[in-house]
Amino acid sequence: MVMPAGASPILLVMLLCQVAPSKQDPAPVQLRLAGPRGPAGEGRLEVLYQGRWGTVCDDGFDFHVATVACRQLGYTAAITWTHSATYGQGEGPIWLDNVRCGGSESSLAECVHNGWGTSDCHHGEDAGVVCSGQRLPGGSPQAISSDHLGEVPGLSLEEVRLKPILARAKLSMPVMEGAVEVKHNGHWRQVCNAGWTRNNSRVVCGMLGFPQEKHLDTRFYQKLWNKKLKDPNSNLKTLSQKNSFWVHRVRCRGTEPHLSRCPTEVSPPAPRQHACPRGMHAIVSCLPGPAFQKGTGKGRSKTPPGKALPVRLRAGTHTGEGRVEVLRHGQWGTVCDKQWDLAAASVVCRQLGYGTAKQALLGAQMGQGLGPIHMSEVRCTGHERSLGECHFQDAEQSGCRHEADAAVRCHIPNMDFKSQVRLAGGRSPDEGVVEVLVPVQGQLQWGAVCGAQWGLNEAMVVCRQLGLGFASHALQETWYWAGSPDASQVVMSGVRCAGTELALQQCQRHGPIHCPSGGGRFSAGVTCTAHAPDLVMNAQLVQETAYLEDRPLELLYCAHEERCLSRSADHMQWPYGHRRLLRFSSQIHNLGRADFRPRMGRHAWTWHQCHRHFHSIEVFTHYDLLTLNGSKVAEGHKASFCLEDTSCPEGLQRRFACANFGEQGVSVGCWDTYRHDIDCQWIDITDVPPGSYTFQVVVNPKHEVAESDFSNNVMRCQCKYDGQRVWMHGCHTSDAYGADVVNDLERRERLANNLV
Repeated sequence: MVMPAGASPILLVMLLCQVAPSKQDPAPVQLRLAGPRGPAGEGRLEVLYQGRWGTVCDDGFDFHVATVACRQLGYTAAITWTHSATYGQGEGPIWLDNVRCGGSESSLAECVHNGWGTSDCHHGEDAGVVCSGQRLPGGSPQAISSDHLGEVPGLSLEEVRLKPILARAKLSMPVMEGAVEVKHNGHWRQVCNAGWTRNNSRVVCGMLGFPQEKHLDTRFYQKLWNKKLKDPNSNLKTLSQKNSFWVHRVRCRGTEPHLSRCPTEVSPPAPRQHACPRGMHAIVSCLPGPAFQKGTGKGRSKTPPGKALPVRLRAGTHTGEGRVEVLRHGQWGTVCDKQWDLAAASVVCRQLGYGTAKQALLGAQMGQGLGPIHMSEVRCTGHERSLGECHFQDAEQSGCRHEADAAVRCHIPNMDFKSQVRLAGGRSPDEGVVEVLVPVQGQLQWGAVCGAQWGLNEAMVVCRQLGLGFASHALQETWYWAGSPDASQVVMSGVRCAGTELALQQCQRHGPIHCPSGGGRFSAGVTCTAHAPDLVMNAQLVQETAYLEDRPLELLYCAHEERCLSRSADHMQWPYGHRRLLRFSSQIHNLGRADFRPRMGRHAWTWHQCHRHFHSIEVFTHYDLLTLNGSKVAEGHKASFCLEDTSCPEGLQRRFACANFGEQGVSVGCWDTYRHDIDCQWIDITDVPPGSYTFQVVVNPKHEVAESDFSNNVMRCQCKYDGQRVWMHGCHTSDAYGADVVNDLERRERLANNLV
């Protein structure tokens, strides 16, 4: 640094003090992750200092800084960090700039930086972090966001298991009957049956993933216990006289989500008193839900009588978790998270055939729903058989929005499905050749799956079975992945899954193996991902914007080139004449937990000279006009020439735009709108006679991009055309209404069409 002429040494020292980064005295600060609602553990890094939230500049930001931030947030490690406001631009001050950490600090406040609020950055340089999904035990409460209830804290009883006694119970999977054992301070103990009640059994079964307990006659178990005590070769008599062998007494009401919530006496209250002096171990028998009963995997819970409201879970990564949706007034809708707690969540879990709730999630952590919000301020005692039996308010009166949609994570039985499938040869544990363990000539053997006809539904089942979430790719050829040497033989072919099975072994498949390709490099493979997008069409907008237009042929050359007109247009005298078009606007929301991105990278997009844009997906939507018996009378299609965030709800930033050959996609929570007045946003009905029809839109029809839920990709409307005008009514996505409502709509339309 050159000192200006006439400057004093004191001035130079003052300048150096202002610009040189120095280690600041640690101040009490809190961190949070903000931005678009994506997977847990990632987002824009924000700091609370002097009562105001602010951001961190990406200048000097590195992996060491991300590691300290993630650890302070309560995660085990950092995966990566992001720059340039990847998670949207923040607001307020930029508190930290040029942060430098060694990696061992316990707080960002201990790292070197320019000084609080001293920065030359703008919010386009906001830094973000991606942390590992596993939280540290007892992580900092700063890491728990306000929209999240943590798991039930283990007070003294940490885990529960059933130790099978009878031979049939030992062969059962899951284990449904046996002696209750609990882990206390890291050691397993038996629970005394003195004072054991059915309420205790209900709580134990709920923790193990079972919705109900079963009445059990324990007299036979008592005989076995007495026989074992008298056996000179057994050490049971010696062990049972030690208090460390027992949990003395448990008293549950039956509504607790976890045994640790029950009043418990680990040891007898009186000193030198023996625990369980004349008793034996408590025996419990549980009833599994329909999906976990032997020989099933696709069963549904029977709806209980009374004030029954059917419920379902959507967008969950694993079995037994997701956004809670309720069927009320014939239409599916969400539940507001006001006063949402473990008691209400456990009622939902049991109603669906799972156990009690592990977590009651707030703030749309499983994605935002679309449509009505049916319930708010739900209050349950825990004994209800259906969520409809709990007290609640109509959400219309509470001012709830979908940003507050409630979700659950339920206890599910241990079916040991994970040990029956594995991935081999991939670059990471989330991908590889699918290898399964199945009986071959009476012996269990690992082998490959034939790649012929392998698709996303089958891949989804594999990823769920392994606990890896959703399938992002289903591969019929695995040239670059070497399978295990002991699993080269094809042991499964012709696999056909509905996508809801819990294990690949539950899917339909060939009896005798038939795999003409022979396996090897033609074996099935998958790539799994923890989170996936979920596209849903806004049905109401279609109904409100539909109209007819007679468009001159001279304006349809480009549309004709892109095959957006019926075949009869090929035989017209161009440019004379016109085509009758059924036009409408469409708005496609991404309700999932990951961005919807084209499968192909920009290098593979196709340039269309006529419209002067790139096609990133060959066909993004199908538009069809069907007769009431399902026959197609007209069709259209739309290539996704511009997948972008047309708009986002308040608090989310647009991240995808097509201008200047930009990145295409639809961010989590945002939507892409195709206006009625752009090319190909129609069905050509020039050749369609007057009548009643079904108008249908299918999003992502070829399943080119994996989604968490394909059941809501179809939207249908009832359509009446009199030759000059068109009416659309009853528009709904395929899973928006209950089956009774849909069947009634279709029945009435068929009856009306049959009138002479």
